[in-house]
Amino acid sequence: MIRVLSFVLLVLALGLGFAWLADRPGELSIIWQGQRIAMSLMVAATITVSLMAAVIFAWWLLRVVLTSPHALQRHFRARKRDRGYQALSTGLIAAGAGDAAAARKMLSRAKGLIRADQEPLVHLLEAQAALIEGNHDEARRRFELMADDPETRALGLRGLYLEAKRLGAPEAARQYAERAAETAPQLPWAADAVLEQHSQTGEWDQALKLVEHQKPASAEERKQLDRRKVVLLTARAGARLESQTDPKAARDDALAALKIDENFVPAGLIAAKAYLREGNLRKASNILERLWKANPHPDVARLFVHSRTGDSALDRLKRAEKLEALHPNNAETLFAVAQAALDAREFKVARPKAEAAARLAPCERAYLLLADIEDAETGDQGRIRHWMNQALKAPRDPAWTADGVTSPEWLPVSPVTGKLDAFEWKTPVSEWHAPIEDGAVNPADEAIRTLPPVAIADRAAASPPAKPPKPAGEITLKPEAGPHATEKPAAGGRAATAADEPKPFFGGLPDDPGVKSDAQREAGTAGGSFRIF
Repeated sequence: MIRVLSFVLLVLALGLGFAWLADRPGELSIIWQGQRIAMSLMVAATITVSLMAAVIFAWWLLRVVLTSPHALQRHFRARKRDRGYQALSTGLIAAGAGDAAAARKMLSRAKGLIRADQEPLVHLLEAQAALIEGNHDEARRRFELMADDPETRALGLRGLYLEAKRLGAPEAARQYAERAAETAPQLPWAADAVLEQHSQTGEWDQALKLVEHQKPASAEERKQLDRRKVVLLTARAGARLESQTDPKAARDDALAALKIDENFVPAGLIAAKAYLREGNLRKASNILERLWKANPHPDVARLFVHSRTGDSALDRLKRAEKLEALHPNNAETLFAVAQAALDAREFKVARPKAEAAARLAPCERAYLLLADIEDAETGDQGRIRHWMNQALKAPRDPAWTADGVTSPEWLPVSPVTGKLDAFEWKTPVSEWHAPIEDGAVNPADEAIRTLPPVAIADRAAASPPAKPPKPAGEITLKPEAGPHATEKPAAGGRAATAADEPKPFFGGLPDDPGVKSDAQREAGTAGGSFRIF
């Protein structure tokens, strides 16, 4: 387009020039070697322009003639290279599709048209063809050649990394990933591999340095890096707090994590624990209250209720009620108040709160709490078994879960796969429970409705009558035991005696009557035996 526009402008300029000369006629005369040459100004201009055009054309023609051999050679070389790249492209497509025969065919054609030292992708095609055929040794050799070339170093290191992972050599895979991260820290797979290795070994400082050196290319990558930084800071804070080497540094790391994500519960718990070790209850309570307002969590409630040492059960109940004021009508809030009320023996508060928590979130621990309340208040075994049965049928409690494994506390790395930030607070995988639809009966309401009444036992009837006290100085003589000694049954016979004695709920005494006496053997059936002969 630019060339066409330039040509049009040149023609327009020439036309304007000749028009200007035509409007201003004149005569041009030249005396050269005693001869006088006269012509009009228009003719002189036309001759000048024609001469310039002839010179330009002659120069172009001469240049074409002189450069034609090289141009022909370059043309044929470009055509050969194009055919080689076409074969290389077709071979890579065949390798990606898993067609080993076509990939090998295109590889041999590409090698005949393109030299491998000029195009490193030939090594890639050969490595991919070897992988499809199962020749991993040849593929590793090709990846090593690519790793030695600066242009394909990252690609070769990635191939070697994947081969080391396939062979189960984590140390070799880590070394390849570290080499790739040193030369190109922006590579996600290399950074993730090195970061995963540092996380598994607990090298939180190196992991944080690696994350800080990464440069996000989008807003989504920025969010991912911020999340990783939060997890790594929390992990380092937890390690420092657990080792008790530097609680202040642990607190600073946890607060730095909270600056990035103010609702991250593990970081808030560590910061609160660090403040409590320093004796700063006010700042610890502020952090826990802020977490509780954003997301009620049982770990936050447990730490908040028991944060002040030396508190009585009633004081802990008051702290739990403070949480209820911050976030009312929540299952976790009601459960925390019910647990604190149970510890304080305030059953009139514990029972309705626990029942309300079970209605909002029917789960295992809600019914277990109701069973504990029943055991502490009434001691009725039937009602206790009723709540235990409901707990067996209820969904499981939420827990820190990663890769099908639950943990009592948050961990930065999965113990199964070693993945960073794998633990989530959710209900573990269990039997599927249908959600409660609108208008359906709440299982907690049904459990409360079918709760059996409290069984009030007649303790006076159940317990044997108290014997009157013996007068002082009275001596009771026992009959002398002997082979012919017999006891006279009391009024009412043996049936009355058996009725007076309380029997256990699981059955009576054993059926073995023991060794018979001589009198029973003589009586035959006096001991309850049956004689055949």
